[in-house]
Amino acid sequence: MPLKTKLTKIREARWFSNLTTAIIVIYSSALGLKSLMDVDSGYMILMHMFDYFVTIYFLIEIMIKMYAEENFLDFFKDKWNLFDFIIVLITLIPLENSTMAAVARLLRIFRILRLITVRPGLKRIIDMLLGAIPSIIDIVILMFIIFYIYAIIGNFLFATAPSGLWDDFLISMLTLFRILTFEGWTSVMYEGMAIYPWSWIYFVSFIIIAAFIFFNLFIAVIIGEMENLRDQEDHGHEDEMKKLDIVLSEIGKLREEIKELKLKTK
Repeated sequence: MPLKTKLTKIREARWFSNLTTAIIVIYSSALGLKSLMDVDSGYMILMHMFDYFVTIYFLIEIMIKMYAEENFLDFFKDKWNLFDFIIVLITLIPLENSTMAAVARLLRIFRILRLITVRPGLKRIIDMLLGAIPSIIDIVILMFIIFYIYAIIGNFLFATAPSGLWDDFLISMLTLFRILTFEGWTSVMYEGMAIYPWSWIYFVSFIIIAAFIFFNLFIAVIIGEMENLRDQEDHGHEDEMKKLDIVLSEIGKLREEIKELKLKTK
């Protein structure tokens, strides 16, 4: 069996993906453990050894994926391969023994991002979120308009509030964001009601519009994008089945022609 075929099988193997996932999870857990407790010098030596092992493993993994491609440059045509390559390249920057050693340790954290490329489900989620960005931008613009209107009204109504939460437009925007997160929003409302008793309408309407309606809009956009991805996958399977049917029909025709040739030769 050619080496390229073997490497392709390794790249596509389930155990290879699971091994990479396990290494990333163990490495990330070890880094997290170091930040939670005081560790001795022996643990640090093990961490350095494990760090070198992970670096070498990632290099070998990238090399396997590169060599398994029909053309070396095809590796970089896939955005997820490019993402993996950048992550590995970043962690290879020799900063450990320099004045930027802290930066080097920080860069190691980005290795956990490789879980996205290792797990197909995570890649689908990221693709879904990226596909939903145009619709999300429209929702954010609409939300900004709502914030803008309510900030102007809030500044006009509650500028005299003793807390100073409505002193100007920008502070009013921050106050509305606080209300949106439900962080002590009732105290803000009661302060407004002390000025205008009917102002509860202002706060309740903002929460209904900004919190509930927009939240559901975000969910609807994400669900819609999930359905689009599913439809694309279904169409892809249908196209593959059509191609397979065409190939099978061609094979059937070839068989018939071979039979006819055999009969003629007899």
